[in-house]
Amino acid sequence: MREYLPLLIVGAIIGVFAVLFVVLWNVVKRRKDSLSADRHMTDSEIMRRLIKYAKPYIKQFILVLFIMLLSIAYSLISPVLVGDIEELIKADFELKRLYTMVTVYAGLLIVSMVCTYAQSIILQKVGQKILSALRQDLFVHIESLSHEQLNNIPVGKLVTRVANDTNAISMMFTNILVNMVKNVFILFGVLGAMLLLNYALTLMILCFVPFLLLFTIIFRKLTRRAFRRVKDATTDINTFLSENLSGIKITQVFNREQAKMNEFLEKSDRLKKARQQQMYVFGVFRPMVYMLYISSVMCLFWLGGKGYIEDRSFFGQTITSGTAVTFYLYISKFFDPIQMLAEQFNMLQSAFASAEKIFAVFDMAPELVDEPDAIELDHIEGDIEFRDVWFSYVPGEWVLKGVSFHVSPKQTVALVGSTGSGKSTILGLICRNYDIQKGQILIDGVDIKHIKIASLRKHFGQMLQDVFLFSGTIRSNIVLREDSFTDDQIWEACRYVNADHFINKLDDGLDEVVRERGNNFSAGQRQLLSFARTIIHRPEVMILDEATANIDTETEILIQESLEKMKNIGTMLIVAHRLSTIQHADNIILLSHGEILEQGTHQELLHLHGQYHKLYMLQYEKENVG
Repeated sequence: MREYLPLLIVGAIIGVFAVLFVVLWNVVKRRKDSLSADRHMTDSEIMRRLIKYAKPYIKQFILVLFIMLLSIAYSLISPVLVGDIEELIKADFELKRLYTMVTVYAGLLIVSMVCTYAQSIILQKVGQKILSALRQDLFVHIESLSHEQLNNIPVGKLVTRVANDTNAISMMFTNILVNMVKNVFILFGVLGAMLLLNYALTLMILCFVPFLLLFTIIFRKLTRRAFRRVKDATTDINTFLSENLSGIKITQVFNREQAKMNEFLEKSDRLKKARQQQMYVFGVFRPMVYMLYISSVMCLFWLGGKGYIEDRSFFGQTITSGTAVTFYLYISKFFDPIQMLAEQFNMLQSAFASAEKIFAVFDMAPELVDEPDAIELDHIEGDIEFRDVWFSYVPGEWVLKGVSFHVSPKQTVALVGSTGSGKSTILGLICRNYDIQKGQILIDGVDIKHIKIASLRKHFGQMLQDVFLFSGTIRSNIVLREDSFTDDQIWEACRYVNADHFINKLDDGLDEVVRERGNNFSAGQRQLLSFARTIIHRPEVMILDEATANIDTETEILIQESLEKMKNIGTMLIVAHRLSTIQHADNIILLSHGEILEQGTHQELLHLHGQYHKLYMLQYEKENVG
């Protein structure tokens, strides 16, 4: 019994570590359960949904598998060659045979390197194609979400999903899964080779496998939790940066730099702690695997040395010096893949955490969808009718209450009223940015719910108060990167809305660079570009939501001239606070708390001496006093 005492000591030490590891896991698990169950999707469900992106490239993956098997040959055969060289040196030495073995060893090494290179190239190409397909599907799905859904999701979170999280999934296809499969093949191949060489030593090494499985299972659970926290913290920082960098001018105006810095430090500290927890988990696992590796090597040397010195066999198996050397290399080949699995599990859990968040976005069903029998509209006359329309953003809090009105083709109708009266809501409902709860909205006598959303919206041109310009050029912002418009058509649209006045003064004209959000142009210039963008796409219905607000007098005059021209194009709906800008409208609808109080022409409403008359007189007195 005493002669096996070293083995018992090694076993006892490993057992103690195993117990401590299990206790640690139970403590962490109880803390996790007390906080909340943060696991929403199983690994199998995630893999099932990801596999559909890999199916088109099944041939490439089969080719990679074949190449991988060739490269594995080096890992399986090289230890045997080294052991034979050891036996050759110890026995009757033959230089020619040594050269042959070294040549075979070098040949296997070269084949393995070439196979690894080819495998890497193929996987990178396939991985980028999968990444592009996933990003495209995700972006298209985000585009299909309703305004209400997009309002509830921070922009930074969506950017993280499309940009960061998809990269982690790409790594899974290009590196993680293939290397995990390769390491599994190596593990079973090495195990089979060891059994054929010396089953007694192999059984000794297998005694460490249960502990190895225990550590791996616990590590897998801990890393998934740690990576989810890292992803959540990363998303929070991206969301914070997206919002606060966009509004940094407001932060500077109100001298809130330090307060925002404190918020950023708090979120940054959360990310730091999450990454530290991730590193702690990883830092515990690899030493545990390394401990098992060293323990197995010590047991090999103890048994091999004792058997060789005392000329003893174990279970009828003789241990030679060549066998000891070969097994030493095989043990390294056996534990190296397992140690690499630690890093691969690290990356795999990152990919799964990212995939879980991406699929959470995919699982958001669009609230606004086409009906199965929805129709296409090639052209509309611009006849619009609201029939007893009720609408609320929040259930029970009605924004519109039984609104009914009719707009004839080519008419100009203005919506006026105090803030919150429902003016902008009406414009959004016409384009079906939201669905109403009760009533009907008709375009040319057809309920808009029976019309395909894309078909409906292409007939509308919207000019909003807050004009959004994309980074690019004036040309790309007017045509929205469509190639079907000529320069003559673009200039014609610019002249029509008086935008040519300032464009002609620019050094590069239509090719003048537009910086982020168009911040190198004034509010009036951005508005004129918005008008040109609308006109060139020839909409049948034009919507202006406070399009003349917050601009200088000179630009307002240009815009008013543009509006007069645009009245001849089609139906026009205008929301305006300045009543002087809508005096020539064919119909003016005065709203209050979601209901229509008055409607008629400017002169008709003034003669009523009602609410419109009061608003007009207040503005008239204010402008004259000013």
